[in-house]
Amino acid sequence: MRLAIAGAGPAGLLFALLVKRRFASWAVEVFEQNPRDATFGFGVVFSQGALAFLERDAPDLYRQLLPRMQSWPMQRIAHRGEAVDIDGNGFAAIARLELNRFLQDLCEGAGVRVCYATAIASHEELGPTDLIVGADGLNSLVRRSLAAQFQPQTEWLSNRFAWYGTAQRFECLTLTFRESEHGAFVAHHYRYSPAMSTFIVECDAATWQRAGLDRMSDPDSRDYCEGVFAADLGGQALESNKSVWRQFPILHNRNWVARTPAGTPAVLIGDALRTMHFSIGSGTRLAFEDAIALDRAFGACGDDVGAALAAFERERRPVVEKLFAAANRSSHWYEQFPERMRRFDALGLAYDYMTRSGRMSDARLAETAPQFMRVVDAKTRS
Repeated sequence: MRLAIAGAGPAGLLFALLVKRRFASWAVEVFEQNPRDATFGFGVVFSQGALAFLERDAPDLYRQLLPRMQSWPMQRIAHRGEAVDIDGNGFAAIARLELNRFLQDLCEGAGVRVCYATAIASHEELGPTDLIVGADGLNSLVRRSLAAQFQPQTEWLSNRFAWYGTAQRFECLTLTFRESEHGAFVAHHYRYSPAMSTFIVECDAATWQRAGLDRMSDPDSRDYCEGVFAADLGGQALESNKSVWRQFPILHNRNWVARTPAGTPAVLIGDALRTMHFSIGSGTRLAFEDAIALDRAFGACGDDVGAALAAFERERRPVVEKLFAAANRSSHWYEQFPERMRRFDALGLAYDYMTRSGRMSDARLAETAPQFMRVVDAKTRS
């Protein structure tokens, strides 16, 4: 058996590692267009639930990864100069580059062949193989080359965001809402190492244009954002790493499996398969879950590729579709956040945020975040 995996991000590397460990005699090869240490962004964050699935399904990886991560037991909402803590909402974070290096080393130690700086122009260049795995992200070549079968659809959100880093060290994952003379902004920020934090700045399209961010250079954009969040950055600068202003694409594919003209099956995982707004959960967490589920399907079906792909989709599709619907509701909350900033104080905004996806009832929130809900209940009664 030979498996050709396009993309050496978390989805591709984790699947390659797991399936090679399971079937040592299989040839597992990963093809990545970027150099080995190239990466976009700064840190990635995992919820406690996301780490729980990794502990369950890949306990040795969990034990090795956990000491490399920063963690905290709550989330914070900051609005109008007031901070509201939400207990029971723990997260952990790690630098994207460190996570990739961790997986790269494990893959190479297991005998996976990883080819960096190898741009693949068509799936034919992958050579004869029993399966092509498209783990090559939003701009997936595998998906594009077989688009008529995968039938992808993309909706672009109207908000703009830029992904920065900063040496300011934050206590926990925080959403900080601020106003400038041009409109409303929100920063998603958290530390991912003892010395660095992710700092994503988001605003609505009208604010982005009024502020002139659509016309500014990268240094001028950073200067502007540093001014908006000066009270939160503590004098530290924002750092850029391809930190251009973007719109978030909500991508999904009607079909998960296709076949090349030569009859080779191809399957999508990670962001090549679907994207979910960063407000509801890490895309890295979902990529990991896809990789684990695909490996588990091969564990049950062996070298019967068709049966394994059917089992993978049967297990993952209901979970993904449920999360996709919740992520859409969450993303649309962000599309309306300036209005919600005007309507609510800090506590009201925090409660509205926590119930935005429709998955969190008051009863469930009282169970998971009892201290927060006691404050909400006390205010409701007063």
